[in-house]
Amino acid sequence: NTLLHYATMNADNTIVKIEDLSFSYRRHSVFKNVSISLEKNRIYGLLGENGVGKTTLMRIICGMLRPGSGSCKVNGMESSGRNPEMLKDIFYLPEIFVAPHIKVDSFARNNALLYPSFDKGMFIRYCDTLEVERDRMFDKMSHGQQKKALIAFSLALNTRLLLMDEPSNGLDIPSKTTLRKLISESISEERCVIISTHQVRDLENIIDPIIILDRAGIILNADIEHITSALKFTLTERHDPEALFSEETISGYAEVLPNTDGVQSKVNLEALFNAALKNKETIKKLF
Repeated sequence: NTLLHYATMNADNTIVKIEDLSFSYRRHSVFKNVSISLEKNRIYGLLGENGVGKTTLMRIICGMLRPGSGSCKVNGMESSGRNPEMLKDIFYLPEIFVAPHIKVDSFARNNALLYPSFDKGMFIRYCDTLEVERDRMFDKMSHGQQKKALIAFSLALNTRLLLMDEPSNGLDIPSKTTLRKLISESISEERCVIISTHQVRDLENIIDPIIILDRAGIILNADIEHITSALKFTLTERHDPEALFSEETISGYAEVLPNTDGVQSKVNLEALFNAALKNKETIKKLF
């Protein structure tokens, strides 16, 4: 099935444009005829169960993987072409990486040569905020400290497109709070951030719009305003049989229902995610 879902947008704001994209690992199909456009001045939340293709999609966007068919363009250039003009304005923060045997400061100085918008003062400030010692050897730090150093570097690059794969993994609770603050501060009218995560509670206050993937492609691609106009999120004493998703908690039933009365509610991302997985066709029709 062709999954065609464009967000409402001004074409001039589009930074990533994917059309009829298909991709497979040998005989295992990951995406089939997927189309989506992503805009500047947004922090996208890319949600999905493990193994549905979140990392694959990010790697296609940054040109590390080539589509089987269709196209993926970043700033008007085919990502698979790895054009230097594209690469200097895009950075991919992987979930798993091998820390080099080099001081954090030296790592930043050497790699920043590829990114003309790098702000050294910003990098120093982010390291200080995240309590990263810049004179430490990268490979001698804990995994959490390594991740924070790479987060500080990625944000200070000021690329127009930043892809972050599970950035909150390995961070303690205070660092997750700081991460949200720094990502929010780093967004600008020219920047687009895409955050892949399965830990939705870590980042639910900053990501908007929301993209939900499953093994067939895209289930949902919508901003929070659109989501709250179509769905209602409630916490009630009694279960509603009309609920698309219901979970019994200590405080009552956390539920997702069609918004038939036009009342706005606060999005519960975890409940939304579960509702989308249980009611794929209903969610696709709503959005």
